[in-house]
Amino acid sequence: MPAETRYARTPRGDIAYQVLGDSPIDLVYVSGATNIDVRWESQEFAHFQERLASFSRLILFDRRGSGASDGIPLDAPPTWEEFADDLRVVLDTVGSSRTALFANLDGGPAAILFAATQPARVSALVLANTTAKAIAAEDYPAGLTSDQFAVLIKVFEEGWGSEQFAALTNPTYANDPRQRSWFAKYMRASASPRAYVAQVRAIWGSMDVRAALASIRVPTLILHRRELAWISAENGRYLSEHIPGSKLVELDGSDPLLFSSPDAEFILDTVEEFLTGVRPVPEPDRVLAAVLFTDLVDSTRRAAAIGDRAWHKLLDAHDQLAHAEIERNRGLLIKTTGDGILARFDSPGRAIRCAAAMREQVEQLGLEIRAGIHAGEVELRGDDVGGIAVVIASRVSSLAKAGEVLVSRTVADLVAGSGQRFRDRGMNSLKGVPGEWQLFEVDREIAPY
Repeated sequence: MPAETRYARTPRGDIAYQVLGDSPIDLVYVSGATNIDVRWESQEFAHFQERLASFSRLILFDRRGSGASDGIPLDAPPTWEEFADDLRVVLDTVGSSRTALFANLDGGPAAILFAATQPARVSALVLANTTAKAIAAEDYPAGLTSDQFAVLIKVFEEGWGSEQFAALTNPTYANDPRQRSWFAKYMRASASPRAYVAQVRAIWGSMDVRAALASIRVPTLILHRRELAWISAENGRYLSEHIPGSKLVELDGSDPLLFSSPDAEFILDTVEEFLTGVRPVPEPDRVLAAVLFTDLVDSTRRAAAIGDRAWHKLLDAHDQLAHAEIERNRGLLIKTTGDGILARFDSPGRAIRCAAAMREQVEQLGLEIRAGIHAGEVELRGDDVGGIAVVIASRVSSLAKAGEVLVSRTVADLVAGSGQRFRDRGMNSLKGVPGEWQLFEVDREIAPY
């Protein structure tokens, strides 16, 4: 759950902050333009912060000029030294005498300066997808050229706060309308396009904290994407070469954000081990779960009838309501399948309620779904699931008619006594699965279990 937002007072303005967790290690998450309140509206960001708070006392804040903190003049943004001093004020306010810093993107320079100038107050430093200098120079070819920086400014000016910008800068969001919509809102809540561009133009354009790197004497972990375009991997390698004793871990992909990337758990495990000395015990690779498959009926014919643009609008609406119902019923979306979803639940009753709610809501869009549910042991494969229980749920779904939610006998037995009514659909063969399987249709009147 989000912590209460409070304010640290500085002569230059108020800084919004939150504190959660009660572990002995203090940890500050430092980033650029943010909104610590809207972060919690993202399931992925909330999980990321909760994992950090599971092994630390986590301190979050909006730097001046963003989110719930006081604004800054567009023509006179703070220097990196002033941003670093704001961090000191936040730490003083929450009573932290010594902390680890986890800095991402344009939070990096302030964290570098703070670690170099306040070594007694820093226990460790994690730098992710950041740089000591944004613009290239004769002795720093890793930065952006002037032309590239001009293009970046234009991209920010024209796209900041839009879903198109979210998809362009974060490939993981390209096919996920829920995350695109949230990130567009998050950008707008963090800063206006004009305010953010003013910060990028003035602060990034002049930034050069290379002289501070050799003075860093705390354990330092550097995480950097190999394919990140606007802060190339060479920037991370430069940091590693110039911070004494630092460790570099290069990550695949080009997503600048850490919390929503496919390797988010690996990143969290790596940071936890670096700060605590202990690698977290991995989750069991097999769990008992109810597996739900759905897909839209006659999707190809409907797409051809109404055209691509209208069809994609309907798909987006379908995906948004599917996400909402899965979260409402405490499920986990595994993936979308083009015109359907795969999700798992810790309760077959919640899987049934989710499928029934989706059925009713898509009918209001003029669509129909078929759904299948089975409960059994599933294999956890990173963000995916596998095993015979998943195969069975898929096969059950394929036998459902338009508007039907079919369940296996296993599911019907597990919710016995709940008052849920079923219609017996007899014994059925499931492709590739041995034996005959008794299936049941879920009655449209859902029991209140």
